[in-house]
Amino acid sequence: MPASDKNFNNIKVHTQYSICEGAIKIDDLADYCKNNKIKSLGIADSLNLCGALEFSEKLSKVGTQPIIGTQINVRLKNVIGKITLYATSELGYRNLTKLSSKSYLNSLEDDEPTVEIEDIIQNNNDLIILTGSYLNFFGKLFYKNKLKDIEEILNNFKSKFNDRIYIEIQRHNENQEKNFENYLLNISKKINVPLIATQEVFYLHKEMYEAHDALVCIGEKNFIDDQNRFRYSDQHYLRLSDELKKIYSDIPEALENNYNFHLRFNFKPKKSKPILPSIGSSKNNSPEEELARLAKKGLEKRLENFVLKKNKIKLKDQIVKEYEDRLLHEINIINSMDYASYFLIVSDYIKWAKKKLYSCGTW
Repeated sequence: MPASDKNFNNIKVHTQYSICEGAIKIDDLADYCKNNKIKSLGIADSLNLCGALEFSEKLSKVGTQPIIGTQINVRLKNVIGKITLYATSELGYRNLTKLSSKSYLNSLEDDEPTVEIEDIIQNNNDLIILTGSYLNFFGKLFYKNKLKDIEEILNNFKSKFNDRIYIEIQRHNENQEKNFENYLLNISKKINVPLIATQEVFYLHKEMYEAHDALVCIGEKNFIDDQNRFRYSDQHYLRLSDELKKIYSDIPEALENNYNFHLRFNFKPKKSKPILPSIGSSKNNSPEEELARLAKKGLEKRLENFVLKKNKIKLKDQIVKEYEDRLLHEINIINSMDYASYFLIVSDYIKWAKKKLYSCGTW
């Protein structure tokens, strides 16, 4: 790769969809990429893919290649922590969404959403895995002195992911990074897993540090002046390539792998039609016909029980026509947007909730 094409790829951007962690609006991010001619950028929101499509579409429009990833919690006995996964293809994206969904489906209401290591291995096709920071899964194992577990898991991942696994080196001037980095450099050589340089990006500009610090306090239910609370350094802003090249200049392997990372991707998620359950009726009506039938039935009930009883001035036929015209207008809008099935589904579970005496909207 020519030296002029060697740009540091910020592949771990946390948008506003990383709840109480990321503070970057995707519109602002797209403007930043356009103004600074950013060639590629990766999203790695924590525990969800909610921003993936918006990120992909808005960055593509300004000429920036979107790299789609997420951070998913992994559980090993009593240790829960994040690892980062990226989708290199449509198949990889399906596996990514499957794992993200599984993390919530497998967890109880009050638990953190997690998957097992075996879940990741079984769904590893067209995914790239990164080990994360000292605050993530492998970092937590390291500071619990579970070094044998780390080596065993990394070897397991390596055997399944092959060349789709990297050990991350991060530098944000935080106290616990150096010890963890020294260990990672050694384990990388021992098991022959390549290094990659990355930065956790939570906000766009350095002057946003205090606002982000307040956001973290909200998430952790702490006060800003609490001396014992966790604090990030002020180095989690979106730095330009030249700055980051200097920071990692002593580990050229990690830089080179970062420069080339975007070349492994030729995929971005696309808009798709909603996949809704099939809505059946006893009369074999289409969703549009069934919606119109139920809406008309509901209108007749409300006119008889409420509207006509209260309105003594207008003629009955005039009142009925006004409401029927309004209803027809609303139904036509719903049908033109292909939302009939959606409204029937919502109606179904609201009826169920009311039947079970759960509080639900107006009675």
